[in-house]
Amino acid sequence: YSRDTEGSWFRSLFVHKVDPRKDAHSNLLSKKETSNLYKIQFHNVKPECLDAYNSLTEEVLPKLHLDADYPCDLVGNWNTWYGEQDQAVHLWRFSGGYPALMDCMNKLKQNKEYLDFRKERSRMLLSRRNQLLLEFSFWNEPLPRQGPNI
Repeated sequence: YSRDTEGSWFRSLFVHKVDPRKDAHSNLLSKKETSNLYKIQFHNVKPECLDAYNSLTEEVLPKLHLDADYPCDLVGNWNTWYGEQDQAVHLWRFSGGYPALMDCMNKLKQNKEYLDFRKERSRMLLSRRNQLLLEFSFWNEPLPRQGPNI
């Protein structure tokens, strides 16, 4: 091998030009043709209140799902049997992304029935947390299923 070849081969090990990322990784992977945003809620319920909690949510949450004034769909809700015990999980889809989420939250602040529900629900909870999830291109669309399911 000639010296120039060795020099270029050796140089190729160390000299690489990498283009800087121009967008957030999540934006690069997210679906472009849709703008759904998902919210997953985790509610840790007092063990003695789990049945009352489930009855209360079965009464109120489907009303929000069916009300066309709210840009959200209840994709699923369930209780966990393994891992966190006495936990309820709710998965919501907001058609229209962050603006739809904010619209829905602002409307819920004015909804007396929902505010009463939250007040009653708060007495049954040990803790709660939410996560917002972008719809990625490699996800399938989550579809509601008839239960009971494991």
